[in-house]
Amino acid sequence: MVGEATVKEAGITALVAMVLALPLIGLETVEGQGGLVLNSRMLWVLVIGAAVFVGRLALIAWRTREGAGQGNAASRGAAELGERIHAVLPWLAGAAVLFAVIMPFLPFANRTFVDLATLVLIYVMLGWGLNIVVGLAGLLDLGYVAFYAIGAYSFAMLAMHADFSFWMALPFAGLFACAFGVLLGFPVLRLRGDYLAIVTLGFGEMIRIILLNWYDVTGGPDGISRIPRPSLFGLEFTRNSDSAFHKFFDLEYSSLYRLIFLYYLILILALITNWATLRLRRLPIGRAWEALREDEIASRALGLNPTAIKLSAFAIGAMFGGFAGAFFATRQGFISPESFTFIESAIILAIVVMGGMGSQVGVVIAAIVMIGLPEWFRDLQEYRMLLFGAGMVLIMVVRPRGLLSRRNPTIRLHGRKRAGATR
Repeated sequence: MVGEATVKEAGITALVAMVLALPLIGLETVEGQGGLVLNSRMLWVLVIGAAVFVGRLALIAWRTREGAGQGNAASRGAAELGERIHAVLPWLAGAAVLFAVIMPFLPFANRTFVDLATLVLIYVMLGWGLNIVVGLAGLLDLGYVAFYAIGAYSFAMLAMHADFSFWMALPFAGLFACAFGVLLGFPVLRLRGDYLAIVTLGFGEMIRIILLNWYDVTGGPDGISRIPRPSLFGLEFTRNSDSAFHKFFDLEYSSLYRLIFLYYLILILALITNWATLRLRRLPIGRAWEALREDEIASRALGLNPTAIKLSAFAIGAMFGGFAGAFFATRQGFISPESFTFIESAIILAIVVMGGMGSQVGVVIAAIVMIGLPEWFRDLQEYRMLLFGAGMVLIMVVRPRGLLSRRNPTIRLHGRKRAGATR
């Protein structure tokens, strides 16, 4: 039965939600004959209050059942379901890669869908890069967008001023970001937790302010435009070029060819990032990251060097961020400091945390949920970010450790088999 205290708590929660929703949803400004007119939408505020009231009651009832021991069977069932999902994850991952390869040629793959898939893959690559720092090494980084920006600006300046092609400038963009990752790593060697987060946040803002004020090099708030596009073995995706892609293959010109090429380019870069991360996890450096994440004091006692471990995590994670930034610059053709604000770091970190820290597949799912769905429902306008926040709260309540929070050990000791053989 629902007690009086439970109803009171749910009522207070609903009242707070209605007060917060009143200025955001309850009032709307529209253009009228004499200027802006304020319209009231109190019905929506009441609907939100009722939904919060019912949801709070359901959440309290669910937690009460779990605390009383009545949810043990459900917990065991969820654990068994999780084990089954992790058992088939390699097959699901293979099917997902196959779908990603053939997706541009499916009937529903129009320009909007291919461009949205490209955007999602950019955040997947960024999430995998940050997953090295946060998920594997356990270092909270709130300034990851700085490496993203360094890669983008490095590529833009090399392409504009040194006449580098995309393939020539891409490694340098990663190396520059890697160098700044090491530069960030040195001041934070003795920091952890909230202090580490504050320093990395300051680093990200410092890079953004430098890009904003160094007008002679970065263009300041005007940014850098007319960034060269990548080519496919010298074939350009323009209409009037002599070495155009459609002329070489005797096709009718379509701007969709360039979108498909960019999609496959970021898909290859993302798969390389995933492959490199999985390989690194099985190497001693990867196991050192995980040991540092679990207990830094114990790692130091075992003879591991936390300085080298932290610097390697920052450097490698920053390098993949630089690669993603270079692709972002060539895809957009224009970059400015407004594209590299703190909210980008927060979104990338939320993707890693929501997907399950250390989980590669979880990052993909979280990127689709956090980037793909809000962009797909962009027509909702002012409700889009509200639904985005509500979805984040729901996932954190239901799956507080992320969508795929189970951590599989990098190395398995087959002691049970040997023990069973001796019996």
